[in-house]
Amino acid sequence: MLTTIQPVTHDLGAFQVRRVLPSPRRVMVGPFVFVDQFGPAIVPPGAAMDVRPHPHIGIATVTWLFEGAIDHRDSLGTFATIRPGQVNLMTAGCGIVHSERGLSAERDLPKPLYGMQTWLALPDGKEEIAPAFEAQTGLPLVEDSCVSARVIMGSLWGHTPPTTQHSPTIYAEIVLAPGGAIPLDSEAEERAVMLVGGEASVAGVALGLYELAVLAPGQAMKLTSERGGRVMLLGGAAIGSPRHVWWNFVSSSRERIEQAKDDWRQGRFPTVPGDEDEFIPIPQVPLTNSDSD
Repeated sequence: MLTTIQPVTHDLGAFQVRRVLPSPRRVMVGPFVFVDQFGPAIVPPGAAMDVRPHPHIGIATVTWLFEGAIDHRDSLGTFATIRPGQVNLMTAGCGIVHSERGLSAERDLPKPLYGMQTWLALPDGKEEIAPAFEAQTGLPLVEDSCVSARVIMGSLWGHTPPTTQHSPTIYAEIVLAPGGAIPLDSEAEERAVMLVGGEASVAGVALGLYELAVLAPGQAMKLTSERGGRVMLLGGAAIGSPRHVWWNFVSSSRERIEQAKDDWRQGRFPTVPGDEDEFIPIPQVPLTNSDSD
């Protein structure tokens, strides 16, 4: 009924990042090819999230915060401050560069940081579309006295937000009060849940904190909590062909990834206006790699 994937934790000093996809047990769930959870943490004065400019191809990145704020800049000229309740969807397509940093006005203050960073593989025929960016607020909220579920992408519980879907996708944040319960979509081809706070169970099976529980397809299931918890629901239609993941590059073609590596080394990607002075060099051995060679 459940296949559990343990996270790999990276300690960044001020906060921890836990990665469940890609993993040796499973590369993708629906279009989700990369799932990171970070925090909760209080980042001390003088420290901040500082992700220097870096490139992507073949994906759409989705940033979702529970607490805190992050400034996003990209090579399209976008500047956006990400806050809780706002989904940032950046479509890399044929190539984009972006940075993510803590707010400069808050650098000397203690500040919370708690959220999700996910990548969605673009489907066959759309891997090389033009890059784009959107920020959506006012997302549908499904709630009763014990449940509050925010629909971030796709159609769930009779609601569909305006967030772009490049392929059929479901993504939602579910907050359960003690005694809360909500049915989980059984129509999505692939789906998984991740407990990111408190406690919860699916079909009577307790979820492990920060683990990804991949659900059996086609089965009606209910998410419940005796003491309260926060859970992410994600999934959608499987991507048609396998994807290779190397560092920040995702593609159905290893040759395309090799081209992207060379393009970044040779400075052929566009720069980020307002953040041109720094960049992340291409690594010798990337932390994100689903290929064996």
